Amino acid sequence: MNPILRPATINDLDKILEIVNHSIIHTTANYNYDVQTIEVQTKWFEDKQAKNLPIIVAELDNEVVGFGSYGQFREKIGYQYTVEHSVYVVDNVIGKGIGSKLLLELIRLAKGQGLHVMIGAIDADNAGSIAFHEKFGFVATGTIREVGYKFDHWLDLVFMQLILK
Repeated sequence: MNPILRPATINDLDKILEIVNHSIIHTTANYNYDVQTIEVQTKWFEDKQAKNLPIIVAELDNEVVGFGSYGQFREKIGYQYTVEHSVYVVDNVIGKGIGSKLLLELIRLAKGQGLHVMIGAIDADNAGSIAFHEKFGFVATGTIREVGYKFDHWLDLVFMQLILK
């Protein structure tokens, strides 16, 4: 399985939206409750472009099967060298290396932009995502207990970080 990675275009937003909405409806990878609209996803895309923040997609057989991006960790100027990332893949390719390729590319791009730290905020019950991040050198730096609420229970959030060298 050898996906093509490329910058996302406006034409990819329907598939990105489908992936995002699946995660909202079915997982705690995304703490939103309501599915997003194409208008919201378009604004997200335009904001990323305006701030020179990447959105990359993974394509298999001309179909987008995953995407990754990062954005500012916090708004204050002192955080300007730190970003928080997201990687999503469709269910039928989880565990097949697509997420790894997306994350490696995000790390490469962040280093190229002179960034210093990449943060992952992961639901504490998502052992697979935590182990996935550890493979790339991310370390758990703390857990915020019961900070989220979804599917009728409280959710703990693990922060993981990678110092980019």
